[in-house]
Formats: sequence, C-alpha cells, structure tokens
Amino acid sequence: MRHNWTFGEIEAIYTAPFLDLVLRAQLIHREHHPANEIQGSVLLNIKSGGCPEDCAYCPQSAHYKTGVARTALLSVGETLTAARAAREQGATRFCMGAAWRDVPRGPQFDRVLEMVRGVRALGMEACCTLGMLEADQAEALADAGLTAYNHNLDTSPEFYGQIITTRTYDDRLETLTRVRQAGITVCCGGIIGMGESRDARLRLLQQLAGLDPHPESVPINMLVAVDGTPLADRPPEDPIDLVRMIATARILMPRAFVRLSAGRLSLSDEAQALCFMAGANSVFLGDRLLTTPNPTADVDRALFERLGLRLQVRAGYQGHKDEVTTKVTKDTKETEHKENKFLRDLTL
Repeated sequence: MRHNWTFGEIEAIYTAPFLDLVLRAQLIHREHHPANEIQGSVLLNIKSGGCPEDCAYCPQSAHYKTGVARTALLSVGETLTAARAAREQGATRFCMGAAWRDVPRGPQFDRVLEMVRGVRALGMEACCTLGMLEADQAEALADAGLTAYNHNLDTSPEFYGQIITTRTYDDRLETLTRVRQAGITVCCGGIIGMGESRDARLRLLQQLAGLDPHPESVPINMLVAVDGTPLADRPPEDPIDLVRMIATARILMPRAFVRLSAGRLSLSDEAQALCFMAGANSVFLGDRLLTTPNPTADVDRALFERLGLRLQVRAGYQGHKDEVTTKVTKDTKETEHKENKFLRDLTL
C-alpha cells in the first residue's frame, strides 16, 4: 500500500492506453477482492432539503430552487423498515444521509444513534453521511456500532472553491480525521463532470490515495445535473473518462471498495460493464440516491445476471480475499435474536 503517489505517476497511470489501463486495474482487483462479486448498498435520505451549504451540484441546498422539499428527520421505525427492505433486495450495507452542514446535538442525533443500532441489529453494515462531526459525536457513532462514515472530498483542493464556499477543504479533512480516530471506517470519494480539468481529477485521486490508511470505500460519482443548481447546464460526461477514474482509483487504492455511484442511470450496460472490469466492486441499489434517480432493482438484477456478477452475501469484507472478516454475526439465529431484542427495547 502506497500513500506517496506523485502527480506524475498518477498521470501516467490515468493516461495509459485504455486497454492496458483496464487490464492492469482488473489484475490488481483480483489480487485483493473476489472476482465477479460486488457489494450492494442502499442509501436512504433520512432528512432532506434546507441544507445551508452552497454545493453547486446539490439539489438539497437552501441556496437554490430545485423543487426538493424540506422534510423532518425520519423516525427510527421508518428507517428500519427501509433497512429491512434493503436487506431483502440483497444489500449488505445501509447508508443514511441527512442534509445538515454540521451534525446537530440533542434528540435528533440521539435518534440517528438509535437508527445505527437498529441497522446493525439487522445484521447489516451501517453508514452515515451527516455533515461535519466533532470528536465526541464520532465517538458516539462508533459506540453505537457505525461501520462507516461518508464524507466526500468532491474534487481537488485547487478546484474546490469553484464548487463550494461554505465549507473549506480542511474542514472536510478534519472530519475524516475525527472519524478515523474514533475507529470508524472512512467512505470518501468525489464527483466528475463539474467542469473540472483533468489535472483536478488527478489531484483528487492524489488526495484520496494520500490518506493513511486509504478510505475503505471510494465512491466515484458522475454529476447528475439538476435544474435550479449552478451546474444544471453541464454537458454529459464521457463514460470512458469515468472508467479511467475508476481504474486509476483501483490501482492507487487496491483494497478499497470502489463504488460506482451517482450518475449510473445515464450509463449504458456496456459502460457499466467496463466500470466493473476496471475495478468497481460496489454499487448503490434502489431506484433513488437521496434525491436523484438510480436504476431499479429489476434492471440491476438483469444486468448482473448478464455479466455474471453476484452480490456480496455477507457484510464486513475488507482487504485481501483470504483475509475476509465478518463484522456482524455469522449465525442467522443470533442476528434474528439481536433484531428482535432491539425492536422489543424500542417499544418499551
């Protein structure tokens, strides 16, 4: 594992002949992950709209008129109903997102902690993306059993100010440090298609690969241009550039889950196949990602069958295929016991 990749080295990888790049990435992928297996995650918007941030891509920002309604934080029961449905769909990780700049204190945060405990009692990995965290909040999430915390860098430090002005790059890095110090795994990636240069994309990858340890999950998103946001008129991104980003991320961060994230609905089956060949081994399931559309379960099922891909059947896989560890119980009866106990406690 390297954390000192130079810009020149990353550029040489990214710009290699396409077939050479994809082959190299696939071979590295197979050294560290099971072949033809992908992680299924489901992302639920537990509180939408009204975010004070001005992220130029985001329809949930209060700065823009996008038609996204403000909603209150979901109840624990509503969230766990969605988590059970995700588990039935084949997801092993359940992600909860709230449109906050900073994680609030008090009853709302306490409710999120209950959600995390409930998801873990279902035998699933639990991930949250809630905004900036203080150290004690990260510790509380860790104590509740949170598996991963998502906090994307979005782009390079140099281009960042053209996309967001309400939060600094260092703010993001500090939250990642707190998450890591609390013992929670890191989910961190970025977005392409926002008008950034190729150099900016490579600088983003350099930032991610420079984190020590590497993020356990690296979501690579393509911009979904939403009416009302400053980036609404951006042209579609070339899928080949997405494949190059995924392949380069796989080479730089061999053991990470590289997640094919937002923008997947715009890709052809052939483009998605290339992404998986290049080392993507995680996707979001379900027909919605927070506020933007995603392929339906039937569409995904048909694609995975055509490609001979199988969904990961147990949560907790990290690292080399011979070093599989299961963070949740391996015994189905014990999992059911935990779920039932949690639900009984919830009703008392």
